[in-house]
Parts: sequence; C-alpha cells; structure tokens
Amino acid sequence: MQLKPLAKGRFRDQWLQHHDSIEKIMRQCITETKIVEFHHKLMAQGQQVNELIYVSSGRISMGYTARNGRSFQLGTMTCDSQIFGEMEFFTQYLCQLDIIAEEPLSISIINGDKLQEALVKTPQFALFFASAIAIDYQDTVDILTRRMLYPIAYNIAYDLYHQYLNDQPVEGFNKCYLEAERFATTDRVYRRAVKKLEDLALIKREKEGIIIQDLTGLIRFIES
Repeated sequence: MQLKPLAKGRFRDQWLQHHDSIEKIMRQCITETKIVEFHHKLMAQGQQVNELIYVSSGRISMGYTARNGRSFQLGTMTCDSQIFGEMEFFTQYLCQLDIIAEEPLSISIINGDKLQEALVKTPQFALFFASAIAIDYQDTVDILTRRMLYPIAYNIAYDLYHQYLNDQPVEGFNKCYLEAERFATTDRVYRRAVKKLEDLALIKREKEGIIIQDLTGLIRFIES
C-alpha cells in the first residue's frame, strides 16, 4: 500500500483532506531507519511478519517461488512512499512474496505493536488502511487473473500498451528469463510469443527493449 493521498476509491476526498494527520500517525510508529544493499530481501516468502517496511523511494521487485521450483515474478515497482507487510500484519499469515531491493535503499521499520495501538485508537486511520489494501488487492488480482486466463502474446501486448499509458502498478524487467517468469511461463515460450507480435508488425525489439511499432494495431489485437 502507499502512504499517499488515495486518488481513487469511495473515501478519496477524505484522504486528500486528512492525509497529513494520517502520515503523522504512521511516522510515529517508525522505530528505525537504515540503508540496505542491492538484492537485500526486505521481506522473505514464508517469513513471520512482525514489522512493516516503509520505502519512501527506490526500486524493488516482488516474486513467488513454488515448491516445484517454478517462479512467478509480479514485477518491479518504483516506490513512492510504499508500505510492505500490511496484509500479513492484519492476517498474521506468513509472508507470501519475496520483496527484493533492486538498488540500495533507505528503509524504515514500522513497529507492529505501535501500529496496532494507533489503529485501535484512531478508527479513521484503520479506515485508510482498509481502503488502501482493498485497492492494492484488486489491482493484484486483476494482474493474476489476466496472466492465468489469457494467452502469453495477449498479456505481453496488454502489458506494453499499459506501459505506454503509464497506468500500471508494477513494471517489467530487462532480462528475458525474468520477463518470462512475470508472465508465468518459460523463456522459450515467452520468446515465441514476442516473435508472434513481431511477425504481426505490432512491436519491435531494440537495444532498450521491446517497443510498440503499430499502436493502433496493438489496440485492435488486444480488443479482438
């Protein structure tokens, strides 16, 4: 979730109005700030979560590894006042994803006991958490269901189009095998799907990565 005024949802006007007080309460729950190195795990899959992590800025990635060895990468995120561990804080379930620093980061530790006390004491603060979590939940489910139910080529096209619109909650990777894992497939299948879109002259590969060649055609492909 994001410690920012929520720009959508039923209570967005209230958050714009009361955000300063919400942020002040959250910052009072921070007990430590430190620097972590590139590839440091902010949180690890299967970990018991007793503290939340706040990242004001910097790049992280999120991924899941199944017992059979297969991996799914949700993607990367350029943090802007991001909080991690809020779901596990409420449910007391083990951490579901590896949250990994993609560059050196300054992070703050949010004490779970202090946060619980603040939520009980200030119901409006709890309502903010509920709204932010609900938005993140639906954004994530939207990504996962689309990955499961649509062909790889469609998902790549959809992803490129929404990168163009700059409205995605998560971004991609520079390495092909990680991009393949982001679409829950193998490197070979991923490359074949990219080739299909190239053969349709919808995209092309350049040094900086895949770019859209025919925007109108790409939209038509997605809508069909």
